[in-house]
Amino acid sequence: MRIRHKPWARPELDSCDFFVPNPTENMGNWKNLFEFPDRPLWLELGCGKGGFISQIAPAHPDVNFIAIDIKNEMLVLAKRKLENVEHGNVRIAIQNIERIDTAFGVQDTADRIYINFCNPWNRNKHRKRRLTHTRQLENYKKFLRGEVRFKTDDDELFKDSLRYFEESGYKIKFVTYDLHSEKDIENFVTEHEKMFSEQGIKIKFLIAEYYGDSEE
Repeated sequence: MRIRHKPWARPELDSCDFFVPNPTENMGNWKNLFEFPDRPLWLELGCGKGGFISQIAPAHPDVNFIAIDIKNEMLVLAKRKLENVEHGNVRIAIQNIERIDTAFGVQDTADRIYINFCNPWNRNKHRKRRLTHTRQLENYKKFLRGEVRFKTDDDELFKDSLRYFEESGYKIKFVTYDLHSEKDIENFVTEHEKMFSEQGIKIKFLIAEYYGDSEE
């Protein structure tokens, strides 16, 4: 879905004290943007309107979070949701996730990455744009030392993603084809997730690990 340009979005973000306007300038320094830099760092890639980050961040006050999206018009909605909850442990940033390696490097160790309901890009010529594509997973390996948690409604994307993770040297730790039937997995339901579930679509979910070449 094409998002209309909103000229007020970027000025509103620029006035926000937890917005990071130039992510590439923070490579190697992300943890120092937080009051407690030694806490675990969790990233949400493609945060959209902020339904997920505005739930998980208050639930984990001892974790630092970075929520990333490519669109000002989306991130400003996430900003507004966060302002209604405890959000001192969150930073939000505009960044093309296909070029995430220009903003995060080996010193920016992420302990966990969340990818929720990303665009499935199911046409052959677009599949390399998937956030779980092998090309992207290789980029995450440059700074990830922990888990990727991925959920989607799309069967084809999920099937292909299982292969992508294996091809990229990640260890698949957990897989379910019906996340809402799992009692022991922490889950924060997003707007899209609620809509898909109400349509009878099962939510697919996996946890994959990468701790560096020595752990492969």
